[in-house]
This record gives sequence, C-alpha cells and structure tokens, in this order.
Amino acid sequence: MGRPVLKIKGYTPEEIKALIRRDDRYTIGLRLYAVYQVSLGQSGRKLEELYQVSFKQITNWVHRFERDGLEGLRDRPGRGRKAALSPEQMGTLSELLLKGSPVDHGYNTETWTGPILIDWVDKNFGVGFKRAQIYNIIKQLGFSYQKAKGFYPEADKRAQEEFKGALKKTPGGTP
Repeated sequence: MGRPVLKIKGYTPEEIKALIRRDDRYTIGLRLYAVYQVSLGQSGRKLEELYQVSFKQITNWVHRFERDGLEGLRDRPGRGRKAALSPEQMGTLSELLLKGSPVDHGYNTETWTGPILIDWVDKNFGVGFKRAQIYNIIKQLGFSYQKAKGFYPEADKRAQEEFKGALKKTPGGTP
C-alpha cells in the first residue's frame, strides 16, 4: 500500500491562485523563485508547466529581473484594458442599486434588471455594455443576481385560487 496523497480541502486551485495574486509579496516571491530556478539551469519549458504561465512570461521575468532587479518582477501599472466607467461612476451606480428604484428613473418596474441597467448607464454615462458585462460590473460592486418571484400586488388572490382549483379538476391540467 502506497502513501496517502496529500489533498487540499476547503479551497479550489483558483481560490488559492487568487490569494497569491492578492498580495504583491507572494507574486514577486513566486516570480523570483522561477528566476532562481532558471539560474540553477532549470529549463524554462519545464517551468512553464509548473508555474502555469507561458514560456514567454518566464523569459520576460528573467529579462526584467536582469535589467531592473527585484523591481522588474512587480506588475506594472497601467497594463490591460482601461475601465469603461470611472470610480465615481461606479460609486453612482452602486448608490443607484442600493437606494434608487427604476420607477424613479422612468422605467415601469420596481426591480433593476441587466437590460434596464444597460439602458440607464447608456443614457447617463454614454457607455454601452452587453448583458454579460453589466452582470460582471454588478458582481464587482458586491451585488448578486437575485431571481424575482412572480408576485403581482394588483392581482386578485381569490380569482387566482379559483383558477388553481379549476385547473386541478381538469384532466391534463388545462381548464
């Protein structure tokens, strides 16, 4: 019988990777260790599998370390795509979701939905989003998607109960 395999419970690999990326010291340490392994003669191709990054990325770390030292292993600011909404606009959107109602802004519903938010952001900030992206922004603001219940305050409860009773009496469920 072989030795038991060590397993991690309570965290997924993605969550662990997010923890590493959250702290700049861990990220730099990980990159520095990759550079150290290259200095020992380890193949960059083998390291790409171990570190789950491309060979080109490991090469970049090595060259940046040689040129700039430890500072070269830090993430550079201004990389990547710029956010479409400013921090102030994100704050306004967050306040809107917390305290505002779509009715207050000319919509005929009490619930904020993705399409309504897309329209509101376009009208107020002049920025167009697709449905998937607006849900990412909502999540980034700390909100979650909640499915609405089919409750209509103007509905006649007695008529609904009569309809349900009639529906149960008919074969196949059709009145």
